[in-house]
Amino acid sequence: MMEDHPQDPNNSTVIPQPIRASDGTGNIDQGPRDIMRDIENPNMLVPPVTDSGLLPNLKFSFSDTHMQLNKGGWSREVTVRDLPIATTLAAVNMSLTAGGVREMHWHQQAEWAYMLLGKARITSVDQAGRNMIADIGEGDLWYFPAGIPHSIQGLEGGCEFLLVFDDGTFSDLNTLSISDWFAHTPKDVLSANFGVPESAFQHIPSDQVYIYQDKVPGSIESQKVQSPYGEVPSPFTHRLLAQPPLKIPGGSVRIVDSSNFPISKTIAAALVEILPGGMRELHWHPNNDEWQYYLAGQGRMTVFAGNGVARTFDYRAGDVGYVPFAYGHYIQNTGSQSLWFLEMFKSDRFVDVSLNQWMALTPCELVESNLHVGPELMDALRKEKWPVVKYPNFSYKPK
Repeated sequence: MMEDHPQDPNNSTVIPQPIRASDGTGNIDQGPRDIMRDIENPNMLVPPVTDSGLLPNLKFSFSDTHMQLNKGGWSREVTVRDLPIATTLAAVNMSLTAGGVREMHWHQQAEWAYMLLGKARITSVDQAGRNMIADIGEGDLWYFPAGIPHSIQGLEGGCEFLLVFDDGTFSDLNTLSISDWFAHTPKDVLSANFGVPESAFQHIPSDQVYIYQDKVPGSIESQKVQSPYGEVPSPFTHRLLAQPPLKIPGGSVRIVDSSNFPISKTIAAALVEILPGGMRELHWHPNNDEWQYYLAGQGRMTVFAGNGVARTFDYRAGDVGYVPFAYGHYIQNTGSQSLWFLEMFKSDRFVDVSLNQWMALTPCELVESNLHVGPELMDALRKEKWPVVKYPNFSYKPK
């Protein structure tokens, strides 16, 4: 516990040490170290006594990634190259200036996005020639199926968003871009394809543009292009933050998958809020691995892998967490402000299994004999699922 750690005589700040107060294990670390890193990861420096065995790293911060800087914006990504366990999903954190453009492009993977800040305009055309143009604000989503071309442009004030792809090996720097294709197609072929002289292509970019600066676009009405085939029939956008949440003691949950966002066939998600002292209950997911992005606050997660193996990690805004398929876990708010995060799955549906509900819906004699527990626990079990919990006198208190 940090209050039991010795202090630096030259600084009033508590210097955390790898010593567990409950059993006296560990020793003072007097060697080279990153103290700020240790302060941010108290449950890795002093793991709970219940941690045991070996688990791969289940945490990576966007702050530890390489920034791709362009006139018009920046991007950075977390893929299987950074977090090897994360094979199902990869993500890109991107910012565009007012007028900044993520150029016209498409992917071999589906793209799911959450708008973090500001506003952007997106455009797309599907395989039947039906088009769309939409303005996206904070808390809104979009989803483009694999192979569907699209673009993104920052509106007044710029924007920042999270892009999630249904393949852990994905890289946004290795996508299929219109400028890159033009640059690597002979001009006589371009001329034959479009029926215009080769001189029409004398100023095309010599390589992939990726992100570039342009002026802020006018209104949607001023930019609309009428397709003879109509607009895309299934919306590519969804207003997640405007969706009424499931409110329970301890926080709230908003679930989005193909049941309420039909186009999203390969990525399901939940936006979770955990109030101070609350926790995402003990549970697991029977459909796929879980990829997490922490939006605000700080928390800790313990992942249980079976056969006596469990490990605890600390998370804060900007971190990525990961839970392998069907591993048990919980997430506690360890701060004084609400903890917000996204949990995402390579699946068309969001599903989870509650430990509490499982026990409540199992014959009590079996549970009692299995765990050697009595009425004090059995009478408190709930048949209804509460994804986030907080009980008076039993909530986490920041140390």
